[in-house]
Amino acid sequence: MPLCPGTPTPAHSTVTETHVITTTDLTKVYRSRGREVTALDGVDLHVREGEVYGVIGQSGAGKSSLIRCVNLLERPTSGTVTVAGQDLTALAGRGPRAGRELRQARSRIGMVFQHFNLLSSRTVQDNVELPLEILGKSGAERSRKARELLDLVGLADKAKAYPAQLSGGQKQRVGIARALAGDPKVLLSDEATSALDPETTRSILALLRDLNRQLGLTVLLITHEMDVVKSVCDSAALMENGRIVESGTVSELLATPGSELAAALFPLDGEASGEDRTVVDVTFQGESATQPVISQLARTYNIDISILGAAIDTVGGLQVGRMRIELPGRYEDNVVPIGFLREQGLQIDVPGHESALAKEGAK
Repeated sequence: MPLCPGTPTPAHSTVTETHVITTTDLTKVYRSRGREVTALDGVDLHVREGEVYGVIGQSGAGKSSLIRCVNLLERPTSGTVTVAGQDLTALAGRGPRAGRELRQARSRIGMVFQHFNLLSSRTVQDNVELPLEILGKSGAERSRKARELLDLVGLADKAKAYPAQLSGGQKQRVGIARALAGDPKVLLSDEATSALDPETTRSILALLRDLNRQLGLTVLLITHEMDVVKSVCDSAALMENGRIVESGTVSELLATPGSELAAALFPLDGEASGEDRTVVDVTFQGESATQPVISQLARTYNIDISILGAAIDTVGGLQVGRMRIELPGRYEDNVVPIGFLREQGLQIDVPGHESALAKEGAK
């Protein structure tokens, strides 16, 4: 699992760990009119069983190509995709048997789309039943399963309604119910909340988290919104130009000096007021978020501390805060106060001095 350059391998990456989704050296090249566009450039992705994993990046970063390659809606140019121990790329042959095996494998992977993709001529219940029809289930079995799923997503009273009669959030709930029809162990979400208003987005994210916990679903979602990662993700990856440039659990990323994802989750502004001042970014997690550490620092070393910016929020159920402070003196003059902060269990990032901090942490 690649992290920032120089970042140690995460503690959770052990040989006994179960990865439900794995891509290895995944490449996707699109060819059109004699031109080649590389959407994925050697992507290695490892999603653990039972976690919500977010892939974030700007438009054109390769996120949609990645998620569509995970269930082989897009056939990779090279590399492998393994889901629940099955190599899907080995099933993507040209013959009818390979096609049938791939369809069976896909039936165990649910997919939620950005624009719902509901059939307007079918009722809500009929839309949910559609995958079960394709699987050849009986009418009674389809009806029972669809009603169960609609109840699960909070739409039991909308079974006979048509998509045009639903709000955007309700349509997405139908899409989620349909994605669960085949009892998948993996749920893929392709920008499922980007067309929704903020309040509806929060309700859909809460539903995905509830389903993750109740059903033991492994959820892989792509998004361009940091709030999505902050709200529901256990782990995350940042994509740029078809590559994963940073990945890990959210708590690891917040504890990684110089992490782009951590800075984006909790952006802090503020520059040093002079060359003889040191700017320090402090990350608090869990119990440390409520401790008066900064005032203790000021009293212990009798120094004046300026607070340039601060943010506090809940990430994955854990209270997390970041603060940018300014200390008098250059970095070399503040090694001891910075060490005091680290001894309190805080993550310390001194912009421009990450390498020095890494050396100190290794001692």
